[in-house]
Parts: sequence; C-alpha cells; structure tokens
Amino acid sequence: MRRTVMEMMSASWRRVRWLGLCLFLLATACTSAPAPPSLTPTASVPVQTATITAYHGHTSTVFAVAWSPDGTRIASAGNDGTVQVWDANSGHLLLTYTRHTAGVRALVWSPDGTRIVSGGNDNTIQVWNATTGQRLVTYTGHLGSIWAVAWSPDGRRITSGGNDSTVQVWDAMSGHHLLTYTGHAAPVRGVAWSPDGTRIASASQDGTVQVWDAASGRHRLTYRGQTAPPWAVAWSPGGACIASATGNTSYEQQRETVQVWNATTGHLIISYPVPSSAAYTEGTFSVAWSPNSSRIASGGADTMIHLWNALSCTR
Repeated sequence: MRRTVMEMMSASWRRVRWLGLCLFLLATACTSAPAPPSLTPTASVPVQTATITAYHGHTSTVFAVAWSPDGTRIASAGNDGTVQVWDANSGHLLLTYTRHTAGVRALVWSPDGTRIVSGGNDNTIQVWNATTGQRLVTYTGHLGSIWAVAWSPDGRRITSGGNDSTVQVWDAMSGHHLLTYTGHAAPVRGVAWSPDGTRIASASQDGTVQVWDAASGRHRLTYRGQTAPPWAVAWSPGGACIASATGNTSYEQQRETVQVWNATTGHLIISYPVPSSAAYTEGTFSVAWSPNSSRIASGGADTMIHLWNALSCTR
C-alpha cells in the first residue's frame, strides 16, 4: 500500500512539473514573440455583428457595388457577367442585366439615378436603363478590360479607364468619342471627376495619379507621392483635395496606403496608416469621401472598411 501511495505522489509531482514547464514555455513565447502591428486603438470602436441585409444573387466574385442616388437600390457587378439591381432594404432582386459576355468590373449610377454604366472584361462599356434593363449605348473604344468608369457631375459625359492604359471621355447619350488621354504608361485602375466637371483624376499602375483637363486633355498635375501603384482615387466634394489609395504594397515599403493631397498643387496633406498587417501586403483598393468632406472611407485586402477624419479638407 505504501509503495502505491509513493507511486501516486511521484506521478502527481511529474504532472505538476510538466504543467509548470508548459506555463513557462507559454509565458516565454508570449513575451518574446513580436507583437503584430497596432497603429490605432480598437477598444473604443463599436462592432456590429448583425448584417442588415445579405444578398446572394451572384454566382462568382463581386467586383463592384454602387448605391442609387436616392438610396433605395443597390447595383452589384460580378465575375459571373451580370449586373444585378436589388432593393436596398429588403434585398429583393429587381433586375438582372446580362448583356455583358464576361466579368463586370466597374459600374456607376447616373447622377439622376435613371441609368447605369457598366464595364468589364468583354472590353465594352454599356449604358442601360436602371429600371427596365434596356441597353441604350455600347461603347467599344477600349482595347482591353475596363477597370473604372465615372459619370460627369452633369450626367452628360462618361470617363473610363482600363488595361489599354488610356482614359477615354465620351458622350453618355450617343456613345460618341470625345477625348483620349494617353499620359499613363500602364493600366488605369481608377478615375474620378472634379465636382465642377472641369478636371479628371486617373490612377494607374505606372505609380502615378494624374490630373488633367476634361475638355482638352491637357495635363495639369502628376502626383507621385505613393511608393506603390494607386488603385483608387476620389475627389473631395468641395474640390480642394484628392484622396488616393495604393494597391499591392509591402510592409517594408510603406505603412500609409491612403493619402490626401492638394488637387491644385499636388502637395501632400496627410497620410493614413491602415491598421492591419494584411493591408501591407495586399493593398487598399477603394476610397470614398463623406458628402461633407469630413471623413474618408477605405477598403482593401484586410476585409475591413476603415473610416478616417479628414480634418485638413473641410474647407
């Protein structure tokens, strides 16, 4: 019996020593391992886990979404070759547009909400009725996939950019070609009109954002402040500033993936570090201003939407 008790005590002691060793190794790993980058505190950020509406109409990757000007509908474009329009409150499908023959990468509503322009991998840009789906115009001026489209503030012109490294301006009603800008040396990923419709900003994989005259195509400004190619560009509603976001980056190269700069001088105003290690290696691919120019939203490979205060552009 005494031997049995001693064996039990010895086994218990071995378990205690093993547990102690495990705790020691765990503590050592936790204190010696480098902490992941944390650029902004997140404790005070509210987290909403409930999805308001989930739409499951697409059968492949969704490349673009856009809200109608009146806020009642959402249009989404996917690699399944369709653009689908659905009710923003209920998620009920209203219309499926199927005239594209390949994936659709870009779309935007007309300022009055009556039309949608969409472009994609079939090298075409199509304007169609947002209620009936009737195709109104097909533009075939590009020689490669379409990555970006934007409607002029007055709704009369459309600008588009793509893999052929050009930015083209054309009449939204007739599809008549008006202007081709050839200042970029690589595919164009983002385009944006100035609020007054006189200038266009285009972001390219050549590493530049270029600002040019929308009527003549005359180059006005080249911004080279980002160390990785920009994929998105957005003009502040007041017209004073431009925000640009980089695509693929690396942690060693840069930490700021969203930059705001003066639209006239190109002077850098502020850089926003995206607080996620995923964004360092994959990039930020979209950027947008709030209507009052006080905030900026960005989205990218870290699967998150980040909101920033744009204090320098509230003029």
